[in-house]
Amino acid sequence: MAGTWRARAMQERMARVLSSNLFGARAGMSRHYPRPSGGRTKQLDSELLKRNDFTTLSFIPERHGFLTPKFADGVRSFSSADLPPHEVVTMPALSPTMTQGNVGNWKKQEGDRVAAGDVLCDIETDKATLDFETLEDGILVKILMPSGSRDVPVGKALCVIAESEEDVAKFASYSEGGDQSAPQASAPKQQAPVSSSSAPCPRTPPADLPPHQILAMPALSPTMTQGNVGTWRKKEGDQIAAGDVLCDIETDKATLDFESLEDGYLAKIIIPSGSKDVQVGMELCIIAESGEDLDKFASYSDASASAATTSVSKPTETAYEPTPAPMTSSTVKGNIGPAVKKLLAESGLNVSQIQGTGPGGMIIKGDVLAAIKGGMKPLAGDKAGDKVKGAAAQTDAAAPKSAPSKAPTPDTSLTFEDIPNTPIRKIIAKRLLESKNIIPHAYVQSDTTLDATLRFRKYLKDTHGINVSVNDFVIKAAALALKEVPDANAFWDDKVGDRVNNNSIDISIAVATDKGLITPILKNADQKSLSTISAEVKTLVEKARNGKLKPHEFQGGTFSISNLGMFQVDHFCAIINPPQACILAVGRGVQKVVWDEDSNGPKTVTQMLVTISVDHRVYGGDTASQFLAAFRKNLANPQRMLL
Repeated sequence: MAGTWRARAMQERMARVLSSNLFGARAGMSRHYPRPSGGRTKQLDSELLKRNDFTTLSFIPERHGFLTPKFADGVRSFSSADLPPHEVVTMPALSPTMTQGNVGNWKKQEGDRVAAGDVLCDIETDKATLDFETLEDGILVKILMPSGSRDVPVGKALCVIAESEEDVAKFASYSEGGDQSAPQASAPKQQAPVSSSSAPCPRTPPADLPPHQILAMPALSPTMTQGNVGTWRKKEGDQIAAGDVLCDIETDKATLDFESLEDGYLAKIIIPSGSKDVQVGMELCIIAESGEDLDKFASYSDASASAATTSVSKPTETAYEPTPAPMTSSTVKGNIGPAVKKLLAESGLNVSQIQGTGPGGMIIKGDVLAAIKGGMKPLAGDKAGDKVKGAAAQTDAAAPKSAPSKAPTPDTSLTFEDIPNTPIRKIIAKRLLESKNIIPHAYVQSDTTLDATLRFRKYLKDTHGINVSVNDFVIKAAALALKEVPDANAFWDDKVGDRVNNNSIDISIAVATDKGLITPILKNADQKSLSTISAEVKTLVEKARNGKLKPHEFQGGTFSISNLGMFQVDHFCAIINPPQACILAVGRGVQKVVWDEDSNGPKTVTQMLVTISVDHRVYGGDTASQFLAAFRKNLANPQRMLL
């Protein structure tokens, strides 16, 4: 009987919940109702209560006898018995990788009536800035996260929407937890200063300006934190349409077209052409709705853009003009090393001419090199032997007996040129340093015979007019080897703490460009013919060197190949490109004399030494050996790669 009573009570409670439509919450919202008193409840889980995008709803017992939903996706439920029915709108997850976001401009104010579909505010995600719309009708009674709030976690309360205008005053002291007596724990009204390494958030535009849109530096690749502004294709005052290219953006991977998503007029260019290291999120330009409003933006400026505009510079030749420091006893204090003595003897400089920057004023090697590079001349009347003796004598004494009152004026004829580092080289340096520090590299080498491949390549060219390079054969052989040894086509997943096999075989090809190394990707290489691989590789290499690769053409990849054989490199060890777990380093083909067991005598063959660098968390020595064995077999019998 007890079990039957419990089952009947549970069914009645479930029917009451379903009929009350309490679970109309959508992504980013949770509905709130006052809790009635009295009674008791029990915990209940039911697959019948799946709604919208939510997974299983869990019911937890409340002291007031009311079933409160607790969503599996982490949306919290805030309510108070003293508050009327309301909804707390939370920070939504607007992209798969989003864990937090920034609150831009609020389009509605407290007390405004909102309808389903109205834009509440701008949300800056890890990918772009999007409009956040309300899904319910009501009154915006409280803004918990003001404009400019940064790094707001997904699920954090943003605002409160009530049903009636009479309820606005009841939420005046509302805090996130729903406790009116507690101090309000909302974000500060003024945005805290951020470091130069973080992406700035576009500021709130002045209220006296006509309707307009501020376009900011977008994140055009997962690793992009800053970019360079190339040539502006449009000028201030030009009319633009959705899809028009505004300017070129040089990312950490390639140079891409930045298109407008709205119609209007280019009212103001904030970041000019040639600006370097512009942070993601920094204001680029302003799009106005009407051409009659262009004059109103003439004096618009963004203080955060000053750093970017001052960085617009080209390499210039500048004369080295060091300011000579006064000579003191500390200048030559302490002993000098043999390297310093050798440099002094070779350059003819006297130790009394150089200002020491080492401990206690000691002269170090860098001081002498700087003086030589600066064009410092020897003292008049000194000879090379006297200079060396003078240097030794002065370093043996605690201080020089006499020092010239003023150092001679250095020669300013020496010029130098500052060459700025490109964003792609900065990213390469950062990622490869992380790779060597985090990934346990292991290396396996093997000689591969190329004679059969070279003969088959010549046959294809002479007979069928198909010109396929040795690198194309290497790519095909590696792809088929990965298919034969699927354990080699894997990576390390930090989230699960284990190796994970890839579902496709996508070969990343290392290409050297003027801006740095980039790895365009040959998708599904195991399924393509040699001629197709050859044609696609040529296209990818050309686009990479011209900076025209699209993001999907260089993002991803499951296996990398770096071939330096064309540079007459015999062998080398490559650094793994994370998150991949392997890279194959290919050297040049070299003729060697080996012993032929079939003819029982020596013969000359062409061999190529390849080195595979593997993540030892993913690969063992046996897996690497199996891959190399399959790779050698494919090149030794290239006809099997046509099957």
